[in-house]
Amino acid sequence: MRLKLVPSETNWDFFKYVRLTLGASAVAMVASLVLWLSVGLNFGIDFLGGTTIRTESAQVVDVAAYRAAVEPLGLGDISITEVFDPTFGPERNVAMLRIQAQEGQESVPPETILAIEEALRTVDPEMTFPSVESVGPKVSGELILTAMLAVGASMVAILFYIWLRFEWQFSIGAIAALVHDVVLTIGIFSLLQIRFDLATIAALLTIIGYSINDTVVIFDRLRENLIKYKKMPLRDVMNLSVNETLSRTVMTSGTTLLALLALLALGGDVIRGFVFAIFWGIIVGTYSSVFVAKNIVLLLGVNREPKDPEKGNQFAGIDA
Repeated sequence: MRLKLVPSETNWDFFKYVRLTLGASAVAMVASLVLWLSVGLNFGIDFLGGTTIRTESAQVVDVAAYRAAVEPLGLGDISITEVFDPTFGPERNVAMLRIQAQEGQESVPPETILAIEEALRTVDPEMTFPSVESVGPKVSGELILTAMLAVGASMVAILFYIWLRFEWQFSIGAIAALVHDVVLTIGIFSLLQIRFDLATIAALLTIIGYSINDTVVIFDRLRENLIKYKKMPLRDVMNLSVNETLSRTVMTSGTTLLALLALLALGGDVIRGFVFAIFWGIIVGTYSSVFVAKNIVLLLGVNREPKDPEKGNQFAGIDA
């Protein structure tokens, strides 16, 4: 007996609430941009420059005591957060200290790090420091620029690819869906103040790749049906195409989310931000493939008239 998350044949009208779905997407994108500009992102040390110190103790983490211990060092505002992980036992209490690079310095010098460690050992003499990571402000600025260029270049390449493979209306719809996914992911990171670092950029690029793959599957079926059903209204052809690929979309997204859910619960705090970004991105990516990309194509319209009587329909000449 085969597992079926959705029936093999469906006839759902995905345009029934088109104003609601597009309106909700628009509101969510605006809210995400407002959060991004007003609240900002919780940048990791990769983008801010400075030093991150990870502590491990048998005693319960007391953020106030940690802060009181390092305050006399005069290093300014130090971010101290307790790291929660279901895989940690009661004897393993982990905290993360983030110290920004001091003025005129590329990173926190080794003697300052030793002073911080000695100060924290006054709280717990048995405290250990599994990792210390430092990034200079010049390097962090270059990383921000490189990350933005990576995301932008990937979208331009996808725009060009979809334009060649299909038509310009399809490329606009695909890019609109990708922008939707990226902006909503940034918005949720800003809302929940999850650490945003280079791993998150890698997750964004993964989301872009996953989302465009899902969109191309629907577009491929749409192109085939546009040739097959020349007289059927464009809206009906789009509905048919999404219904025909719905089982594949749900099964692919569902099985991927199950694996990510396991990583989210058991993978540890080090990769939690990366996994959460992909988990959220697959949800909004699947949604945008079904409710955003094709709706944009419908609004722009598709020329279904033959370009040349000898060649037939314009979609027939493009390789599948």
